[in-house]
Amino acid sequence: MTVDKAASGAAPQAPETTVEGSQRERLLNAAVDLFYREGVDVAASALCRSAGISKKSMYQLFESKNALLAAALERRIVTDAAFLLPPRDFSPSPRARLLHVFRQLEKFAMSPDYRGCAYLAPQVELKDPAHPVSLLAARIKREHLEGFFRTEAERGNATDPDLLTRQLVTLYDGASTRAGIGADNLRGLAVTTAETLIQAAGIEH
Repeated sequence: MTVDKAASGAAPQAPETTVEGSQRERLLNAAVDLFYREGVDVAASALCRSAGISKKSMYQLFESKNALLAAALERRIVTDAAFLLPPRDFSPSPRARLLHVFRQLEKFAMSPDYRGCAYLAPQVELKDPAHPVSLLAARIKREHLEGFFRTEAERGNATDPDLLTRQLVTLYDGASTRAGIGADNLRGLAVTTAETLIQAAGIEH
């Protein structure tokens, strides 16, 4: 939550760049939330209302709603990666590290606010693989999730690291989508399915 530092009795008014920075922060926070909950078609007026800024200010900060969506995705991945991927002091075991992602997915999917994968949804909604936001969302997934799966598959000496990577990405996307639309409860399902795939790939530890 961004706190407005221009409270009464505070120090003299901050420079304009600081005010713009505060507006940008509020708008980004609103965008991260609303794009995830309501999708890419959320109205600019709703974004501005949530951020407490004018539409004119929004377009001074970002050249378009798509530019704001892209910035929101870039911001969101920082938090999502920290939650999904194992921390530095986690087990060195590739098997344990891979399963950690799916345990975290199951936890996230239990939230009443869960709406599925924040990077797959825009690609589905935009229906254009060449759209700049689709390309960005795909790159984020490739670099942060697919890249992690491939690294651990190789470290674990999987019989076919590329195949296992594709299997785990498909599992992640399918499980997160079904949970996001309320079609299934992932408790125990995502982890046990991932475990079967990892074991079949020859990763024991």
